[in-house]
Amino acid sequence: MFFSFYLQSDFSMTVRTRFAPSPTGFLHLGGARTALFSWAYARHFGGQFILRIEDTDVERSTPEAVQAILDGMKWLGLDHDEGPFYQMQHMDRYREVIDQMLKEGTAYYCYCSPEELDAMRERQREAGEHTRYDGTWRPEPGKTLPPVPEGRQPVVRFRNPLDGEVSWDDQVKGTITISNKELDDLIIARQDGTPTYNFCVVVDDWDMRITHVIRGDDHVNNTPRQINILKALGAPLPLYAHVPMILGDDGEKLSKRHGAVSVMEYPEEGYLPDAMVNYLARLGWSHGDDEIFSREQFCEWFDFDHMSRSAAQFNPEKLKWLNNHYIRQTDNADLEKLVRPRLEKLGAQLENAPALSEVIELLKERAHTINELAEVAMLFYRHPQPDAALLEKHLTAESRQALKDYAHGCENVTWNREAISAMTKDILAGHKLKMPQLAMPLRLILTGQLQTPSIDAVAEIFGRERVLSRLMPYVE
Repeated sequence: MFFSFYLQSDFSMTVRTRFAPSPTGFLHLGGARTALFSWAYARHFGGQFILRIEDTDVERSTPEAVQAILDGMKWLGLDHDEGPFYQMQHMDRYREVIDQMLKEGTAYYCYCSPEELDAMRERQREAGEHTRYDGTWRPEPGKTLPPVPEGRQPVVRFRNPLDGEVSWDDQVKGTITISNKELDDLIIARQDGTPTYNFCVVVDDWDMRITHVIRGDDHVNNTPRQINILKALGAPLPLYAHVPMILGDDGEKLSKRHGAVSVMEYPEEGYLPDAMVNYLARLGWSHGDDEIFSREQFCEWFDFDHMSRSAAQFNPEKLKWLNNHYIRQTDNADLEKLVRPRLEKLGAQLENAPALSEVIELLKERAHTINELAEVAMLFYRHPQPDAALLEKHLTAESRQALKDYAHGCENVTWNREAISAMTKDILAGHKLKMPQLAMPLRLILTGQLQTPSIDAVAEIFGRERVLSRLMPYVE
């Protein structure tokens, strides 16, 4: 079992990072970026990356959320070396440490009721004081504790130092110092004996020999509490790196309207994992002016020296731009595996149809997502139904005669884009027409649309027989 070495007194030199999500919801962009930075740092130093599921919030944790986290990590390609470990499977270990702390006097039982705590906070507010636990049940030399209320189950509180301060050199934010007077005695076990988040995190980081804790800066307030507990346990301290939060492109907190959705919605929308990894890497970190780089380059370059201290802004347009780059770089056979099921869902007629690989090659230069690529590709896989009004507008007497010559030329021309293009130009010159006068009705007849890629390329992919069969009803 992994936890067999939890009494180790100091860390080895091997870098060990962790990603520790709570399965109370989906894996969102902020969590994915934290996982990416933790993974990359471990890979940079040839260390280990550990996946830990912090599922002690039993009421809100769900198997579906756990699976969503695992699916998101797999899609992003963030492979873990150890885990996933589940906190709920290690309750005995947490209770063992709590018992040890109670014996050593670094923790104590508190019998305050919720009503008493509310009254305590109200008195402090009225007096203009900072609301905090006042130490009613904290043992002190010469202090007489209140009588234990009959039948009331206690919580366990950590005996936080009363004086001094907690200071650490944050790898992103620099030195952070918090006075112990700002910290009250944290509850580390609830009335039912269930350990709390901050306590479980400490024990797990100790047991797993985590050397670097990389997480969002919303955890900064947890860090001094966790450091004090680690010191009380005589455990070594990891280095902490609190990365800035991600804001929407309007500077507001990231929400669903900005893209704060499940990471697994992005593959459904047609984004590639390499594009997402590349994009997340640049949210709060940089390597000079490099915008596009591989995972291998990112792991080679990644460090905290080039991490921004200010919040990053999510820009969906830049993500689309990156996704287009990776679509263009992806082999057509691999894209076909993604596009084909989308076409089938759209009702595409794929039997006896143009080769999908050729269609992808034609269209992928401008596609920002796989969904967009599939939607545009549909013009090759459905029978066209030209709008009558548009046909009447574009299929003039002049263009109809040119179409007849075009159809006649298609019977004998060498079937490639260059030859079709040369034939088209000759027809236009012969009829003294401009390209739109022929191309627009041709597009409508072949695809049912006015906007397509180059009509010569479209005709080449459709093939001679299909082009002629669609033209004939309009030129006979």
